[in-house]
Amino acid sequence: MPADATAHVRIARPSRDLEAAERFWAAGLGLGVQYRHEADGTPGRHSLLMVGWPDAAWHLELVHDPTAPVEPRPTPEDLLVVYLGEPVPATLVERLEQHGGTRVPAHNPYWDTWGVTTRDPDGYLLVLSTRTWSSSGAG
Repeated sequence: MPADATAHVRIARPSRDLEAAERFWAAGLGLGVQYRHEADGTPGRHSLLMVGWPDAAWHLELVHDPTAPVEPRPTPEDLLVVYLGEPVPATLVERLEQHGGTRVPAHNPYWDTWGVTTRDPDGYLLVLSTRTWSSSGAG
């Protein structure tokens, strides 16, 4: 498969707690669990959770190595932006908060103008944007 618009993208991140991550990303945001694996305690074997929407060209992989955990180290600019193309439903923000998220002001005020920023249980930022995205121009 060539590296072009048809290529699938995996975004991989360390997680402290895959159960908390699943509550936020699946029950909170509504992503489906695509794959789950529990480590058996063997060094180098990781637990992981893959979440995404069916037929999307990307998925999020959250990884935890119980024998040698990696601490998540998100920065204020590590964003996963979901372009909704409509106002962010208050019920969605409430659901994210009920499932372990924390609404926070964005480091870049652009995102406060055009969306809502929520911190996941590992400290990574999810922006729900009111804008749309087109590959022909930045959003």
